[in-house]
Amino acid sequence: MSTATFRLLYLGPAAVLAASAALVVGGAAAAPQQFPLSLKAANGTVVLDERPTRIVSLSPSATQDLFAVGAGGQVVAVDSDSTYPPQAPLTKLSAYTPNAEAIEKYQPDLVVVGFDEDHIVAQLRSLHIPVLLEPAVANLDGVYGEIIQIGEATAHTQAARRVVSNMKRQVAVIVRSVGRPAKPLTVYHELDQTYYSATSHTFIGQMYKVLGLQNIADKAGGSNQYPQLSAEYIIASDPDLIVLADTVCCKQSAATVAARPGWNTIAAVKDGGVVPVNDSVASQWGPRIVLFLKTVADAVRRVERASK
Repeated sequence: MSTATFRLLYLGPAAVLAASAALVVGGAAAAPQQFPLSLKAANGTVVLDERPTRIVSLSPSATQDLFAVGAGGQVVAVDSDSTYPPQAPLTKLSAYTPNAEAIEKYQPDLVVVGFDEDHIVAQLRSLHIPVLLEPAVANLDGVYGEIIQIGEATAHTQAARRVVSNMKRQVAVIVRSVGRPAKPLTVYHELDQTYYSATSHTFIGQMYKVLGLQNIADKAGGSNQYPQLSAEYIIASDPDLIVLADTVCCKQSAATVAARPGWNTIAAVKDGGVVPVNDSVASQWGPRIVLFLKTVADAVRRVERASK
């Protein structure tokens, strides 16, 4: 898998979608949080002596969470891929080649990272800067847990709980909106135009399971969670849905898919089941994952109607 494709699994340019406004709790009043605060995070126990007021985020998903719970005013810098929400203080800081000295210049009292690249957690700890590791999650419960933890760390616990409650309600409505046919619909998730995909063992694969879909990558993946499929395998699998998570990086669309040799015979192409999504909405695990679920659910209902 190319470096660009691997990065798409975590980061990417974000689209400003109007529906996401319902997920953001801006400036919500929170119950006083007691400090010092001890948190059990993925990188061990994190102790915050005071409410953080200078937060640096090196994770687009964490950036979404911070603003969603109302902690945006406490964020002084975000990494170069944290392009959502648009008011996030974008910088040249990199999550992939993090530089402790460059981060320190922002005088942070909390740094949130999505993964421990180049041992940045230990580097920042040596500078006495608290670090909260919020890694890629396995399922929706993981999404909710990280939002709650970020709310606790920033003294926005109640707002975080409201965000999670709102997400759970919306997910429940979306799941109820799709049918459960005797033969489940099948889906191919495309990460790039060289046919890298994601199995049900990934976070995005779990989103398809929530909607009752069968992932064609599962039989081809083996132990590889992100297998590269072949055009022949995809055509033979005849998926009912093709979800394009490469519309930004690789300019893929329903038209480009239909133009691929032999792909016009696939059910998804014939029945309107090609689903273009913004790369970052399909690869990040913040509150906007609800938008992804809704987009796919809309396509499921459309395909079910076409098949009747």
